[in-house]
Amino acid sequence: MIHYISGGERSGKSAYAQELAESLSSNPYYLATSRIWDDNFKKRVQRHINERDERWTTIEEEKDISSIIPVKATVVIDCVTLWLTNYYTDTEYNVAKSLQLAKDEFDKLEKINATIIIISNEIGMGLHAQTKSGRQFTELQGWMNQYIAKRADKATFMVSGLPLTLK
Repeated sequence: MIHYISGGERSGKSAYAQELAESLSSNPYYLATSRIWDDNFKKRVQRHINERDERWTTIEEEKDISSIIPVKATVVIDCVTLWLTNYYTDTEYNVAKSLQLAKDEFDKLEKINATIIIISNEIGMGLHAQTKSGRQFTELQGWMNQYIAKRADKATFMVSGLPLTLK
């Protein structure tokens, strides 16, 4: 079962995903895909960790997320944007290669016997990126969001802390 949760920055995606995971499991997992880019981001990661209680197990994986998900577990993957950033930077900003690698990895997720709650950002709804690299990443994100949403069993769009059911 794959739950897809998308929305803008600070739309309530993580809180909603956490509540959903806790309603589905007494011992959910949080799979962090981020690299720690700077001190500010490190504080943000720590805040997310502090929001989860002892029921949660945190696991980390930057790209090969299917390799770390326990069978029959409930796992929140946070988030597609940071996961894609890892592919994008490691392929030296090659959109096509990044998209294919992410699709291949997502296809592996579909085969795992687990409940997966995957969080993503709708970055194309905000400001227009000023750099070519930023605009290309926005396209990469949008294409991957579509790929995931079409394959997810359930999809939710978060707006101002409120969930809108897409499917």
